[in-house]
Formats: sequence, structure tokens, C-alpha cells
Amino acid sequence: MTYVIEIIIGLGAGIAVGTGFVAFLTVLGIIPRLMQLSRSASYIHWYEAAVILGTVAGIYLSFGDITVTFPNVLLAFWGLFHGVFIGMLAAALTEVLNVFPLITKRIGMDDQLMILLMAIVLGKISGSLFHWLIFVK
Repeated sequence: MTYVIEIIIGLGAGIAVGTGFVAFLTVLGIIPRLMQLSRSASYIHWYEAAVILGTVAGIYLSFGDITVTFPNVLLAFWGLFHGVFIGMLAAALTEVLNVFPLITKRIGMDDQLMILLMAIVLGKISGSLFHWLIFVK
């Protein structure tokens, strides 16, 4: 009986988290914006399948009992894809909230928005490289 209760709780929690994730992606509009920028709205089913398969694969790799080893070149691409996803998520969040235009107006840097964005990007890149090359050898 306790197994049934655990299964129901786990399923309910998974549905809640999955629904929150999909709502988060929907509110941010990452996929529609990506389709708009790449002019690939006709491939909407491929986008949907990629999100679903990526989520299922991520869940399986996170909670499964398997250990996967890849060559370093493949790991570099894996990390690149993760970085692109996190970058798009962060960019979509800031675009929705209009954070950077508000910051530049408040501190009187209306003309230097591109400089601010490049400073943030280069700081993030250099900080990540420093972390991975120095601390995670």
C-alpha cells in the first residue's frame, strides 16, 4: 500500500513540476521567439518533439541508474547545447521583464545598452572559463 501512495505522490509531483516547466517556457515564449527568428514556423512539430524528448532524456539521465561516458569532443558539444539553452532561457527572461532597458534608463546609460550587454556576456564567459579551467581541472 505504501508503494501505491509513493507512486501517486511521485506522479503528482512530477506532473506539477512538468506543468510549471512548460508554463515557464510558454510565458517566456522561447520556442515561438526561436521559430520567429529562424523563420522556421513550419517545423513546430519538430520543436515540440525536441522539447519533449530532451525533457524525458534529461529525467532519465538524472534519475536513472546508468552511467554514461562520452569522448571529450562529444562532452564539449553537450556543454555547448546546455549553455545555449540556459543562455536563451536567461535572455528570454530578461526580455520579458525588460530588465536591461530599465537598468540603463535608471542609471543614465541609455546610449550604452549594447556596451552593458557585451560586458555581461564577456563577464559570464570569462567567469565560466576561469571556473572550469582553474577549479574543475
